[in-house]
Amino acid sequence: MAARRQRISSGGPFEARFGYSRAVRVGSHVAVAGTTAIKDGAPFAPGDAGAQTRYILGVIEQALTEAGATMSDVIRYRVFLADIADAAAVGNEMGRVFGAIRPAGTMVGNSTLVNPDLRVEIEVDAIVGRASAPTTGSSESEAIIPDQTSS
Repeated sequence: MAARRQRISSGGPFEARFGYSRAVRVGSHVAVAGTTAIKDGAPFAPGDAGAQTRYILGVIEQALTEAGATMSDVIRYRVFLADIADAAAVGNEMGRVFGAIRPAGTMVGNSTLVNPDLRVEIEVDAIVGRASAPTTGSSESEAIIPDQTSS
């Protein structure tokens, strides 16, 4: 029997037009689409990467909640910046939310996003109820460092 697909919509005008959902859950996996700071059809806090990141993380958290997940279930995030100079401001906001969770993360600079007033786009993947469970016997000091394991 195939896993049921649950689509979560934010009600944005581009979802049906461009053929995507804010988030999709299949089994215990939730994928949240690239999310920008659009509020009421216009960019939120134009040019302010930190404020846009806070807004985006709120939209992502709402989508995860609708899918039965939490921010603690996030196992990976991807951040796209219109200007890599915003990395510190965005990184600080990501750390505020994910500092204790520590999912795999990527941050890249792009030349532009879909609107010049948008500075940040973020997408996440989560595994419901599994990602937040601590791994027995593991700690920061026991992390495997690639240079130590190479032959």
